[in-house]
Formats: sequence, structure tokens, C-alpha cells
Amino acid sequence: MKKLPVGIQTFSEIINEGYLYIDKTEIACSLIGRFKYVFLSRPRRFGKSLFLDTLKNIFEGKRELFRGLLIADQWNWEVKFPVIKISFSGGVHSRETLRKNLFYILNDNQERLAITCAEKEDPNQCFAELIKKASQKYQQKVVIVVDEYDKPILDNIEHIPEAIAIRDGMRDFYTKIKENDEYLRFVFLTGVSKFSKVSLFSGLNNLEDISLNPDYGAICGYTQLDVETAFAPYLEGVDMEEVKRWYNGYNFLGDKVYNPFDILLFIRNQRIFKNYWFETGTPRFLVELIKKNSYFIPRFNRLSVNESLVNSFDLENLNLETILFQTGYLTINRVLPSGMGVGYELGFPNKEVQISFNEYILRSMTSDSEKEPIRYELLDLINAGDVGSLEPVIKRLFASIAYNNFSNNSIERYEGFYASVLYAYFASIGVDIIAEDVSNKGRIDLTLKAGGRTFLFEFKVTDGEPLEQIKKMKYYEKYEGERFLIGIVFDPKQRNVSKFEWEMV
Repeated sequence: MKKLPVGIQTFSEIINEGYLYIDKTEIACSLIGRFKYVFLSRPRRFGKSLFLDTLKNIFEGKRELFRGLLIADQWNWEVKFPVIKISFSGGVHSRETLRKNLFYILNDNQERLAITCAEKEDPNQCFAELIKKASQKYQQKVVIVVDEYDKPILDNIEHIPEAIAIRDGMRDFYTKIKENDEYLRFVFLTGVSKFSKVSLFSGLNNLEDISLNPDYGAICGYTQLDVETAFAPYLEGVDMEEVKRWYNGYNFLGDKVYNPFDILLFIRNQRIFKNYWFETGTPRFLVELIKKNSYFIPRFNRLSVNESLVNSFDLENLNLETILFQTGYLTINRVLPSGMGVGYELGFPNKEVQISFNEYILRSMTSDSEKEPIRYELLDLINAGDVGSLEPVIKRLFASIAYNNFSNNSIERYEGFYASVLYAYFASIGVDIIAEDVSNKGRIDLTLKAGGRTFLFEFKVTDGEPLEQIKKMKYYEKYEGERFLIGIVFDPKQRNVSKFEWEMV
């Protein structure tokens, strides 16, 4: 079996060193043939850098690297184009260092292309000079590929004024691309976020955004067919349905895909199910936004948004739903029919993200010494159907939450707060979970499915008879088998459960 290309983003190294390569060259050929200016947004660790480097090698005419691949007989390898590669993978830590970083990148390209630019003061003018001189020297139009165009901005997202200053500086830099259109053959930019054309690409408003183009839904990532064929020798004896539940599910309106990082690490680590992608880094500001704005966490798994919300990242008005989608914590469940334009229902892409995201939320609210024992106890009780023993565990759960996590919630929000906490706990143990589950009689607050059993929860604050409501509305009729009806009343003064009742039907 071929070696696995874990962390390798250089196309030539994968080919020359005999690593496994999932052929994306036919998609690359289609992309080059249809567009001139292209933008692609994908979450981190999704293979963007490798695809970009593949494009670079195609345009440079390195035919020997593509023998046996789909593009081999579809491309004129005699024509070689000068390629300017710009990568911000190292990030930019301040507006003051942006100029220095841009010159470092441009100098690297000058050395590789054997060109010397006269401009030494303004990186934007140096960029324009480099484009023109490269075209003149090689008697061909120039290709520009930009990797992680937004990383300098996202690295400073917790300091918005600094992020805005960097964004504005980069906007001036990108403007030089459009100004030099006559010298350009192809331009490809990748990143995690999609800043509006007004805020960042006002000078490059002719970009074709293929991020949600169904023809390019699998441009990065592994399809189910890839996993079942190319990776079959590595996955013998593995429960493939469980692999699918854990790691598949990213939907960019084409075939659903796996994050490559997950599959490669799953195989390399003795095929143990873990949160490989999630643990590589989750920005702290996400949790701060959730807590600050009292977001109702259960809604994240069935969140209705319009197209404009997922397509525009605005530093002056950060929208959590947009950030969660573009960074890969939410994906498209389905396209929503609407007379007001395109809409989407978003949700967690797979089990890894559902478990990890909710565990991350809990980590910010409770001490680890309390969180882990409670999670395992909840899982054991749910799997055993021991509903009668849930009450003391849930009470201990709320007792472990720091006081300041309650303080920003008004009385009116308490039901949502308590429901969010319980949802996060249950979601973090990996059971099937439906928030605000709809039946023909109404809507139940929370439904769990585990071990062939169904658990239906209804919540109230201060007073009420939640169990009676479940029975009266017969929410359970849509389910078969053992069904547990659980009514919980919360006391905002005590910040805990004041009544816990249940029945089995």
C-alpha cells in the first residue's frame, strides 16, 4: 500500500515519493477551461493548498508529474506559464508587518522567476511590476495563485480594529490583479472565509465564486467513492457506516465529502475514532460570541439561513452563523424552498463535529473534573435506559456550572439556557439528538435516540407540568419501541432542577 500523505501539501512530493493521491486533475482541467478569476472557500485542513499547488504544476507544464492522471491527455504540456504563488500560511501579526510580509513573498517569486523588480518601497507597485515583467520575460500570460488569502485577517479576529486595518491593506494589494488583467491567464484564490466583495475585493469584483457551485462540490475532500475504493485496503474490517457517521457529511451542494485530514489520521492512528480535525484548533472567539449573545445552542443543528448569510463575512458585524458555516462547524443539510431566494438549513456535518463542538462549549462553562464523569454517567444511563437515575446526575451537572455563566441570562432566557446546557451534554456523548422535534401535534423540546429507545424531554421554568404536556400532546406517537417521557422544571433562583418526572410508554 502507498504511504499516506498526512500533512503534505506539495503535489510533486506526493507524486515523486509515491504517496497516495486522490486524482483531482480532471476537476482542475474543467476549472481552468471555464474561468479566469476563481475564488474557493473551504474549511481548514481540507486540501486547498494541495489543489492550489496542483494547479501551479499544471500551468508550469510539469508533464512528468501527471502521467497516469486524468489530465495527462487533456492538457497542452508544451505551453508553460509563469506562476506567481502567494501564500499567507505564516500569517501576519499586525498592520505594521504586512508590508514586510508582502515583500518577503514577492522577493521569493522574483528569485524563482529570475526577475528583479525596481520597486522597493511599495509592495503593491512591486506586485504590479512583477506581473508585467513575468509576462514580458516568458512571453506568456501570468498565472496567480493565492493560498490562505484571509489568514492574516482571521489571525487578528479577536482584535477587530487591527483585523480591519490588515484587510484594508490587503485590498489595495489585490486591486493590482484586476489592474493588470491584460497580462493574466488565470487567477485562483483560496481561503476559509468569504469576505464580501465590497469589503475586501472591491478592486477584484470579477472573481467567480465556486464555493457552492455543485460542479466543484468535491474539488477538495474525499468522496464516499474515494473512501470505498482508493482507501479500501487501509480500511479492511472497519465498520464503514460508522466511519461515514463520524467523518462524512460536508455538503457544498455537490457530492458530500470527508475532510481528508480525518481519514488520513484515522487510518494512521490504528483506526480509532477521535476528533482529529477538531482538535487541530478551534478559535476561542467562537465560544465568546455564543456566550455573549446567549445563542440557543440546540438550534445550531437545524438552523435556517438565507444565501447571503453564508456568503459574506463582515468584520464590522460578525455573524456567528456565517462563521460557523465557513469554518466547517456547520454545513448544508438541505436547500430550503423559498419565494424570497435561496435558503439553506444548516447543521453539524457529522458525529465528530457534533461531539467536539458541544464538548468545547461545555469546557468553557464547567470544570474538567466535573464534566468528564458526568458525561460518562449520562452515556451509561441513556444506553441502559435507566431514566430514574438521571435526576441526580443532571442536578450535579447544573451545580458544576460557574455562576458567571448564568449572570448574562435574563429570566426569560433561562429555559433556553438550561435546554442549551442539556443539549450540549447529550450531543457531546454522541447520541442521536433532535432539538425542537416537530410532530403533527406540536413541538417537543428535545428528543434522544439511543440503544433502540427514544427519550422525549420537555422543559419548563419555575412552574408548569411538562410531563403532562407530553402526554396530552402525544408527542411520542411518531416513535416506536420503548419511549421515555421526561418532564423537567428549572428553578432560576436555585439555578437547578426543581422537578423531575418521567414515565415509559
